[in-house]
Amino acid sequence: MKAAEAERAHRSPTLENRRARHEYEILESLEAGIALSGTEVKSIREGGASISEAYARFRNGEAWLVGMHIPPYKQGSFSNVDPGRARKLLLHREQITYLRSRVEERGLTVVPLRLYFTRGMAKVQLGLARGKKLWDKRADIAKRDVEREIARHTGSR
Repeated sequence: MKAAEAERAHRSPTLENRRARHEYEILESLEAGIALSGTEVKSIREGGASISEAYARFRNGEAWLVGMHIPPYKQGSFSNVDPGRARKLLLHREQITYLRSRVEERGLTVVPLRLYFTRGMAKVQLGLARGKKLWDKRADIAKRDVEREIARHTGSR
């Protein structure tokens, strides 16, 4: 097995936030760890989590992921935690300062793009994003349709 294939095998399961790519223009992205309880990890591995409504918030010099929903683990009892609680993002101090300054200064937001596992640890790919206007979304849809038509015509010949 090659190194790239082994890396992909360690990263499963992966949750994609397709809504973020539609609603926002992604300017930068970075990887962050996320602090989870044991039953939350098991629930994510079962594939029940949702990051479509999530965003990052900065409080007391720390970064928190708010709005992420992880359903309670079925076999967990008293160890289950609140499904909608804020979860701490594990970033370096310089990264938190940089992201916070960009969010405050330019009106950007930080949204999760993917949630995956690397070597047994949960990671979140965060995107520094600017909200799209309605015409931007329409332009993206039109561009995608044109590319699809071109692919259809070139593939049939």
